[in-house]
Amino acid sequence: MSERSPKPAEPSPDLPGAARSGRRFRIDRLHPIGGEMSDILLGLFHRFQLTELVQYHNSTVVLATFSMVNGFISIALMAAVALVTHAPFIFPSLGPTAFLLFYTPTAPPACPRNTLAGHLIGALAGWLSLVIFGLTAAPPALSAGVDWPRVGAAALSLALTSGVMVLLRVPHPPAGATTLIVSLGLLPHPWQILVLMIAVVLLTGQAFLINRLAGIPYPIWSPRSD
Repeated sequence: MSERSPKPAEPSPDLPGAARSGRRFRIDRLHPIGGEMSDILLGLFHRFQLTELVQYHNSTVVLATFSMVNGFISIALMAAVALVTHAPFIFPSLGPTAFLLFYTPTAPPACPRNTLAGHLIGALAGWLSLVIFGLTAAPPALSAGVDWPRVGAAALSLALTSGVMVLLRVPHPPAGATTLIVSLGLLPHPWQILVLMIAVVLLTGQAFLINRLAGIPYPIWSPRSD
């Protein structure tokens, strides 16, 4: 009779996400929604000595509350900066980036290199598409409607963004939204692209701070090699 392979030990709830033997992206008892959000909460509870809350670190209600609060803070800070500076520091693709940085922070698409490079590629591809189709001075599609040049600009921008991200090995899915924001005329000026990138840097800095406080090995630049 062949021996039955031993059942893998259940990872300890006291271990940070990166030490969970590659199980951190799976849905299981400790990660009911997948990802590493419960690991982040567990680390923060330990960091701030909220020991009475440790047993609730993987509660779906607690995870949802953390996601709501963190998302509110992330975008509210950007909106406040935009209000004070009168510059577009807040744009739609920041939302999915914020969620990604706190849902699977150690996944390659969430690392600073991919986040910054992805949005930069998307913004530049969107602006280049506007130039090619002569739309740099055109009103945005949301107010003027969509015509064939706009169709071409949107399609080209997404094609360039997807292809270049894969070619350079820096995939970051929210960059697909960034390039459409630019190619649809919502951020048509080069100076707005600079502001956009500053906003991405600020959000990435917030992710680095919170994840490192939680004991998550969020990378300084490139994805961590396992």
